[in-house]
Order: sequence, then C-alpha cells, then structure tokens
Amino acid sequence: MNRTQREAAVRQLMERASPAVPADLYSEVVRRGSRMLRRRTVARRALWLLLFAASVAFLVWALTVQPWVEPPSETTPPLRGW
Repeated sequence: MNRTQREAAVRQLMERASPAVPADLYSEVVRRGSRMLRRRTVARRALWLLLFAASVAFLVWALTVQPWVEPPSETTPPLRGW
C-alpha cells in the first residue's frame, strides 16, 4: 500500500458510523472495574502488611542474634595475669 491508499483506508474507517454498543455494557464494565480495584487494593495492602511483618521479624532476629558481633575465640584460651 502506498501513502494515498493508506490515507484513503483511514478516511473510510473514520467516516463509518460507530458500532452499536449494548445498553447494559456500561453497568457491567463499572461492576467489573470496581471489583478489580477492590482486589488490587486488598492485594496491595496484603503485600505491604507482609513486607512490614518481614521487616519486623528481621529486626527482632538481628537484635537477638547480633550477627555483626564476632563470636568469641574457642581455639586459644584468654590470657590472664600478664
């Protein structure tokens, strides 16, 4: 297709009458859309709650275990009385 044929095809598409839309389509779309929004909101809140719980669990673990502290040496006894 050359440019003039494409332009003619586009003009024909734009000049056609719009297709008929069923009358109850709007209410169905609104119902489904609101359901999807509720599900997304619940999923987002659940994920934030899970992230918060994981953060708290990690914080509690880190404060009790203290992985940044070097464990005491068990191969050589400590020197005393020098």
